Amino acid sequence: MPRPTATEFTGLGPLPRPAPKLAPNVMDLFSLKGKVASITGSSAGIGWAVAEAYAQAGADVALWYNSRNADEKAKYLTETYGVRSKAYKCNISDAEEIEKTIEQIYADFGALDIQVANAGAAWTSGPMLDVADHKDWHHIVDVDLNGVYYTSKAVGKIFRKQGHGSLIFTASMSGHIVNFPQMQAAYNCAKAAVIHLAKSLAVEWAAFARVNSVSPGYIGTELSNFVDPDIRAKWQSFIPLGREADPRELVGTYLLLASDASTYTTGCDIVVDGGYSCP
Repeated sequence: MPRPTATEFTGLGPLPRPAPKLAPNVMDLFSLKGKVASITGSSAGIGWAVAEAYAQAGADVALWYNSRNADEKAKYLTETYGVRSKAYKCNISDAEEIEKTIEQIYADFGALDIQVANAGAAWTSGPMLDVADHKDWHHIVDVDLNGVYYTSKAVGKIFRKQGHGSLIFTASMSGHIVNFPQMQAAYNCAKAAVIHLAKSLAVEWAAFARVNSVSPGYIGTELSNFVDPDIRAKWQSFIPLGREADPRELVGTYLLLASDASTYTTGCDIVVDGGYSCP
């Protein structure tokens, strides 16, 4: 069966999309001034590093949190970088709550140009056959995959109405490889699905939005504090760069995908893992 042309897609709006009007200076392409960015799981770790980077680039920023209040961090962004910022409490595994939160962000800021679906949970239960029941599996899928889906569906409606938007998923190198020595089949499967969801939505939403994902490797955040130091040392022995990353070493990738420097980039997964998945 022949591959359909862009103009043969139905229900997505007019295709092909017109070429954007790009700033002549490359630094201006990376600017987020005048844009509104929303980042789930942004009270700490990767999400917070991305939120601060976006504020530094000029974006107004909506922070998301669940158990750790982020009001003070929103205040910090406003006072430090002169942007609008507000924190929103939301259970990332609750579809209705996510939709209400995104609608509130849109109402508060008057636009929503960038959505980073970053919130996630780590698998801490060990080998699958040693887990007594299915609760831990469902928790990982609910947070790491379903939460991304719910966020996408809610923000996609706004992007389609606006006619533009950039959606970025935090996936993982674990969606490409199987980690060792820790056993985490549920996490690996969820992150692999996130990568493919981004590619699928990039095609579905080509008329009005770009969708990409970032696959971090081992990052020095609280998410991995539960891991035994000997196992973390084993990780580092497998990383060609020989260390875990500072979350700030990821923000350039998220800035690229959010900005006009990547207007022809969609359906892309960028691996930032210190070379772990190369061998």
